[in-house]
Amino acid sequence: MSEFDAIRSLIADLPTARADVTVGPGDDGAVLRTPPGTELVVVTDTLVAGRHFPEDTRAADVGWKALAVNLSDLAAMGADAGWAVVALTVPERDPAWLDGFAAGLGELLRESGTALVGGDLTRGPLAVTVTALGTVPAGTALRRDGARPGDLVCVTGTLGDAALGLARWSGGEPPADRREAHLHTRLARPRPRPGARLRGLAHAAVDVSDGLAADLGHLLAASGVGARIEVDRLPRSAAFAALCPAGRRAGLQLAGGDDYELCVTLPPEAVGPATAALGCGLTRIGHIESEPGLRLVDATGAPVAPPGDGGYDHFG
Repeated sequence: MSEFDAIRSLIADLPTARADVTVGPGDDGAVLRTPPGTELVVVTDTLVAGRHFPEDTRAADVGWKALAVNLSDLAAMGADAGWAVVALTVPERDPAWLDGFAAGLGELLRESGTALVGGDLTRGPLAVTVTALGTVPAGTALRRDGARPGDLVCVTGTLGDAALGLARWSGGEPPADRREAHLHTRLARPRPRPGARLRGLAHAAVDVSDGLAADLGHLLAASGVGARIEVDRLPRSAAFAALCPAGRRAGLQLAGGDDYELCVTLPPEAVGPATAALGCGLTRIGHIESEPGLRLVDATGAPVAPPGDGGYDHFG
């Protein structure tokens, strides 16, 4: 199988057409039409085997996750997903692996209404780079620098599942029960949240990928404010509560990474509408203060030491 045969096979069943795609895969570049009155949002992320996912991860899960982490970044910007470009590096031309990768990628492309409009396939250590593009009405993008004193800090979904799932990874063996399966799914197939529904409601947002403490810290620095976070309010799934020792919970939820939830700051009156709009759960975990810095407290207000691991470090 030649390189071009492999590419044709890879994209054969992937959604590549939308009404706003003038030129899609097969030319030197894609030509896209953006709706009038909108701005383009562009994000990119690279996943490397053994670094960002276990080397024995199923090909379909690699395909799903490579797109999902980028759609999560678009969601944090309040953008509607539109198009994606995929650059895939593989050690060898393995048709079965490529078919699996395409199946997982295609599943999320179709679910999110995203069109694959280009990419590249080359040989080398397994890695995937996805660039995703979306749109927002002009002037409405959510950013990290909009948090205001008095805002409530909220997170979608639950925290810590993926980190615990990775810690319990068993060499690709099937999960032992439903709780293990939940953790494995949260690690292998993160589900991007509908951040576009927060436009006009949230003041600031950030994608929680490297750990809540680190990512919220980026938002606070960009906004020039601080936050008081009640650690006991961090949302956890039933599987996480059952399988994670109490002494490890805060560390995994604050610094474990791979959650791909959204952390947002909202005026108090917007929390109800935002919760209803999202439909994926939204939990208040603290509030924004004018004094810079992240302060962690327990249910009584007593200080909690920050996690020893400040968050995922790609060069660590």
